[in-house]
Amino acid sequence: MNMDYYLNLVKNRMSEKRFVHSVNVSTTAFELSKLYGADAEKAKLAGILHDCCKEIPKEEMLQIIIDGGIILDDIEKNSDKLWHSIAGACYVRDVLKIDDTDIFNSIKYHTTGRANMSILEKIIFTADFISEERTYDGVEIMREKAFKDIDDAMLYGLQFTISDLSKRKLVIHSNAINCYNDIVINLEKKGLL
Repeated sequence: MNMDYYLNLVKNRMSEKRFVHSVNVSTTAFELSKLYGADAEKAKLAGILHDCCKEIPKEEMLQIIIDGGIILDDIEKNSDKLWHSIAGACYVRDVLKIDDTDIFNSIKYHTTGRANMSILEKIIFTADFISEERTYDGVEIMREKAFKDIDDAMLYGLQFTISDLSKRKLVIHSNAINCYNDIVINLEKKGLL
């Protein structure tokens, strides 16, 4: 994996602010991967590429998704904020030719999560929430949780997201609900709830 190649690629596909975020997610994912025993190189790569389609036109995102053989469900069709992660996963697989299911899923589900996430998927989901430039209320709590128990950090992030979407009367993808339920079950098994 030539990280310089991928760094230059994403730098040319996004604003400076989004590029800084992607570098920060990559760095955080690398740190979390060492803590949780995931492949550190995959974590860095998935982190740098996770938003590779975030700032392209919606029509282009949709075409990448269609070309990638993905059929959007009703919620995804009506929530274009979810498209960048799906398009990004397809772009990484189909255009960049990175044939790795775990990297694909880490990018595809970094926005919603899903049930039965791999450790790499959890790392990218969490790193996106806690990257260095993030300043939202509660980010320090989530950062602390992330380096103690990734499921606890994910629960915190999912509670924040589901509550925020609900208050704004926006749709909540079933993957987020399934992820939340899965994380609660995992934490109950660990005796942490």
